[in-house]
Amino acid sequence: MVSSHDIFTISGKKDFEKITMKVFRYQYENNSVYQKFCNLIRKDPTNVKTIEAIPFLPIQFFKSHDVLSSSDSIQQIFTSSGTTGMQTSRHLVTDISLYEESYRKGFTEFYGNIENYCVLALLPSYLEREGSSLIYMVEDLIKLSNHPDSGFYLHNYDELIAKLEDLDNSGQNVLLIGVTYALLDLIEKHPFQLNNTIIMETGGMKGKRKEIIREELHSILCKGFGVSAIHSEYGMTELLSQAYSLGNGIFECPPWMQILIRDTEDALTLIPEGKTGGINVIDLANINSCSFIATQDLGKKYPNHSFEVLGRFDNSDIRGCNLMVL
Repeated sequence: MVSSHDIFTISGKKDFEKITMKVFRYQYENNSVYQKFCNLIRKDPTNVKTIEAIPFLPIQFFKSHDVLSSSDSIQQIFTSSGTTGMQTSRHLVTDISLYEESYRKGFTEFYGNIENYCVLALLPSYLEREGSSLIYMVEDLIKLSNHPDSGFYLHNYDELIAKLEDLDNSGQNVLLIGVTYALLDLIEKHPFQLNNTIIMETGGMKGKRKEIIREELHSILCKGFGVSAIHSEYGMTELLSQAYSLGNGIFECPPWMQILIRDTEDALTLIPEGKTGGINVIDLANINSCSFIATQDLGKKYPNHSFEVLGRFDNSDIRGCNLMVL
């Protein structure tokens, strides 16, 4: 068994590879859904000897199966957003402390001590439903900031505008984390010139606006907030870790998370750095569910494990996922 200490104290490539192989063997033995998937593509611990050979479970399995590597009782169920009648993903979490340790350590890795910030959250579409892992994380970061002005905002934009300008003008470090469409709504209502604020978008128009390419979006947000860069968070219901971009759309992972890129025509084949393909995620914090996820995102990997998210597969473009019914 791999402990949380093993996962969150990883240092260097060899350490990551060693723990990752241990997690693969553990999940093959203890996750019936993952084991069946591996067996269908003729992969098991006898012929998987490197990270590159590990099978990645298509993310859609979280919609149709209980993906678990633990028999412990469920402490939390995170669910994805979806339109009415659409099947949503369910991430069954048996140890919520793993998620808390992952996002707390991950945030510190990229931004330092949370107590240095006032955290303002503009996440209306997430607040308006149950089971959001993003709301769970941001709510905890708000509490950990220990700042009296930290908090959530729904549609009270005038109050947020006044608070943001007052805090920024006072020299307070501010983190404004928002869903994309709401950040655009905010700057259309009031343009800013901020000097001490990080703007972090969590992606997604949530059907409220037309999707636009990242370069155009970040250009609009930079101008509207008067900042030089837009930060981004890359996370999802099915993961317990996040990657962060400090600007230019280039993401980096914490030490217990890594990205590999698969061929869009052959889901079992990985492709080299600099080429566009499907994003596969290794998230070792997912020890009790599945740490090897083939997402529906398209991206490129660069040296030093950084990566870029370029879009999503259309349903018609998903290949290699015809093993959905076990």
